[in-house]
Amino acid sequence: MAADGLSQASVFFCGARGKERSGSMIYLDNAATTMVKPACVAQAVCAAMQSFGGVGRGVHPASIAAGMAVYDARERLARLLGAPSPTRVAFSHNATMALNTVIAGLVPDGGVAVTTAASHNSVLRPLFRARDERGVRVEVAPIGPDGALDYDAYEALLARGADLVAVTHASNLTGDVYDAARMARAAHEAGAVFVLDAAQTAGCYPVDMGAIGADAVCFTGHKSLFGPQGTGGVAVAEGIEPAPLLEGGSGTHSFDERHPSFMPERLEAGTLNAHGLAGLAAGAAYLEERGIDAVAAEVRALVERFEARVRAIDGVRVLGGGEGRRCGIVALNVGDVDSGVVADRLAREFGICTRAGAHCAPLMHRALGTEAQGAVRFSFSHLNTAAQADEAADALARIAADESAR
Repeated sequence: MAADGLSQASVFFCGARGKERSGSMIYLDNAATTMVKPACVAQAVCAAMQSFGGVGRGVHPASIAAGMAVYDARERLARLLGAPSPTRVAFSHNATMALNTVIAGLVPDGGVAVTTAASHNSVLRPLFRARDERGVRVEVAPIGPDGALDYDAYEALLARGADLVAVTHASNLTGDVYDAARMARAAHEAGAVFVLDAAQTAGCYPVDMGAIGADAVCFTGHKSLFGPQGTGGVAVAEGIEPAPLLEGGSGTHSFDERHPSFMPERLEAGTLNAHGLAGLAAGAAYLEERGIDAVAAEVRALVERFEARVRAIDGVRVLGGGEGRRCGIVALNVGDVDSGVVADRLAREFGICTRAGAHCAPLMHRALGTEAQGAVRFSFSHLNTAAQADEAADALARIAADESAR
C-alpha cells in the first residue's frame, strides 16, 4: 500500500492510434526493478552524493562518513538475511555479480554442480561457463509444467555427489517459492556447498540463511529491498571462503601482492558504491521498521487478489503455482497471443507496466511450454494497491475479450 506520500508517477504513453495518452502509470514490473521507492531512499542517495568520500580511502570526515554508511548497510542486510555478522556481508553491483563470484569461487575444476530448471541466467551462465572452461559437470533438476520442482529428482542427482548447489529461492518467471531448507539439507548430506539466489525474495519474503542452512545468499538491491540499481551482494556463512572474482585496491594491506583474504574485503575490490549503498541502507531500514512478515503479507494479498481475478478470465492461462507459495509475481498468457503484444497493449492503452518475453529464464520456459510465446509477468510491490491490481485485471479482461472476438 502507498506510504510516505508516494504515488505512481504521472507519465505520457503513446496511445493505440498513435496519440499521446497522459495518465497515471501503474507500475507492475517490480521483479525487474522497483521504480516506486520509499522517499527516504532518494533522500539518502542525494545526501550521500554531497558528503561522501571513498570508503576506506582516507581518515578525513568525508571518507569516514562513507565507511559508516556502508557498515550501516552491512548491519541491516545481515539482520534481514540472518547472516552471522555484518562482516560476512560483501557488496557487489547486483545479484548477478555476486552469483558469478561465489559460483566461480566455490566450485572446483572438474567438480560437480547442481541447479534447477527454475534458475535465472545469472546462475545458469556462470555454471555453463565453468562446464565449458573448467570441466565442471552441471546437473539440472527438472521443473514440472505446473512450476513445481521435482524434489525426488533433485535429491537423486545429489545422491551421486556434488561440490556446489546453486538454486533460486523463487522463480523470477512464475514467483513460485521453493523449499530452500529442504534443498539445503540434501545439498549438505551430499557434501555440497549450498548457494541461494534470493534476488526475488529478499525484501518481500522472509529469508533467514541460518534457518534455511544456506552457505551463501546472493541478493540484489534494486528489487524488493528498494535500493538503487548497482547495489547488491552476498551474505556468506562462517567457514565458507569463496575465492575472489576480482582483485585490486582494497584500502588495506596495500603492499601485499594478492588481495586481502579476510571478509568482507576478500570479495570487494575497488571503490564501493557508497552512494548507492546509502540508499540500500535506507530501503532496508524502511523494511525493518515495517517488518518483513507484514510486507510479505501485503504482497501476498495483492498477488492472491489479482490471481483470483485473472484466473476467471476466459482465455487466460496463469503459469506456475505448483509450489503453493508465490512471491510478488503472477505470469500469464492470453490465448496464443505473443506476450509482447499483450504487454504492449497494457502499456500503450492502459498505462500498465509489465514485462514480457523470456525473463532470462530459458529452462523454466521450456518446462512450462512457453518458449515461443514467452509470458507476461505482473510483479507487485507492497507499495502497489488493491485498486491497481483490480485495474490491471480489468485491462487484461478487455484485451482477452478483444482477442476472443477476432
